[in-house]
Amino acid sequence: MADYTLEEKESFTVVGIGTELKSDYRDFAAINKEKADFWSDVKEDGRLDALKSVAKNDYIFTVNEAVNNKMMHYAGVMTEETVPNATRIIQFPKGAYLVVKGEAETDIELSTMLTGIAFGQALPEAKDVAYVGGPNTAVEMGRRNGLVYGEMWIPVVRK
Repeated sequence: MADYTLEEKESFTVVGIGTELKSDYRDFAAINKEKADFWSDVKEDGRLDALKSVAKNDYIFTVNEAVNNKMMHYAGVMTEETVPNATRIIQFPKGAYLVVKGEAETDIELSTMLTGIAFGQALPEAKDVAYVGGPNTAVEMGRRNGLVYGEMWIPVVRK
């Protein structure tokens, strides 16, 4: 049984730098490699630091979204500012969110773990809500006791 909560959230905006995931959506190993390679690139070339410099808080957002029949993956921050090299402004709606909390040794492990629990366990168990699409995000919130901690936020509608 997955440990999750349902929370009401205000709408918020994430400005992101993204990439199209080209692997088959059922090939989790290939998708996870694409994501890890992308994160390595945005950290090394300074794009993530540029995003962090205009962020409202210390949260780093890993956003997944289908856009024009493409699987998109973004590194983002919560901001209202314009960011050079940003590829998307992502609006998250006001409403109910399925929230899964966790911690891991790295940010990539955290995102992968939270996504797996949220979509593989929590959503199938949550009988009173449904995910109907739209962006979802793993939120890296900080470090404690040597681990990265955060949450997965998935917008849902009540059945």
